[in-house]
Amino acid sequence: MSSSVQIGVGAKIPAVYQTFTDGLPTTTNNPLDMAIIGNGFYIIERNDGSTAYSRNGQFDISKDGYIITPIGEKLKGFMADANGVLPVSGGILQPIFIEQGDLAPKITENYQVRAGNLNSDDPIIPTTTLFDPADVDSYNFTEPVPVYDSLGGEHALAMYFRKTGAGNWDVYAILDNDTTQTFGPQAINFDAYGRNTAPTVPTFTTIPPFNLTNGAAPLTIAVDLSKMTQYGSSSSVTDHYQDGYTSGQIAGLVISKDGIIQGRYTNGQAKNLAQVGLATFRSNQGLTSIGDNLWVEAPDSGPAIIGRPMAGLCGVISGGQVEESNVELTQELVQMIIQQRNYEGNAQTIRTQDQILQTLVNLR
Repeated sequence: MSSSVQIGVGAKIPAVYQTFTDGLPTTTNNPLDMAIIGNGFYIIERNDGSTAYSRNGQFDISKDGYIITPIGEKLKGFMADANGVLPVSGGILQPIFIEQGDLAPKITENYQVRAGNLNSDDPIIPTTTLFDPADVDSYNFTEPVPVYDSLGGEHALAMYFRKTGAGNWDVYAILDNDTTQTFGPQAINFDAYGRNTAPTVPTFTTIPPFNLTNGAAPLTIAVDLSKMTQYGSSSSVTDHYQDGYTSGQIAGLVISKDGIIQGRYTNGQAKNLAQVGLATFRSNQGLTSIGDNLWVEAPDSGPAIIGRPMAGLCGVISGGQVEESNVELTQELVQMIIQQRNYEGNAQTIRTQDQILQTLVNLR
């Protein structure tokens, strides 16, 4: 006759939980390494075309120009357009490609003196003395400015300032010392307190086109001298700006907190190339691990919600760092030793029980 009373309940593992807390970020020498501070997973295009998700931010550039994982699979994000403009929202999620071509030059269209002074104590040059760039007595001050044409060629634009009266000056402009293309005079005036009385931008009207001989487009520059002053100190320009530059080759990459990958070029310019995409899930515990620090979505995780760093539930990107293990190895080792001792204690109990039973059998 069998009993319906259950003897013992046994032991089993009810569930295995994955830990997705942040690991300690560690600085590396690779500018493409990234650590996620907060929630989110990198979106990886696998070699078979499927999509997986990872917290491992160790990346490099393939020979084809794509940002890849250590096993050669591609990081996905949002690409900027030819002008470095990223889509404000939405956009096409695609493998991130780093263009290695030259950054196109930009022609100079604007020149501005942000801080400059003309000496109020300078002598007035008589009208009988004609302006001549070769005659230093025909002007009071000159300022050279590097400017760039449509092909990226650099030219020297010289600005000449000539005092014509109390608070009154004339300005001339010559490109590359070619006196056949001299523009001016353009009047610039100051009040009794040394302030520019014509702050209209630009104070110096747009220079008519300089005709170039290298095949570049004519160079037309709008000059703004509205921030110049006339005080009793030496003439100088301490800060100026022009918006052109020559062509440049990519020299390095920088990744910002919002995941924007920016190229730095040999001409001193910077350009946005792409932005890293991140995925979040309703339940990280529902993701299925497939090895190689990769997970795929599953019914228990819910669908991937695609976003960008620092937006919505997505965390922050820390460039030039990797996320270390979020498991404290010392603590885990201690726990393993404790479990081993518990196992040994249980085994000893069974051994003692076996010895008692064996003694009882031998008594017969």
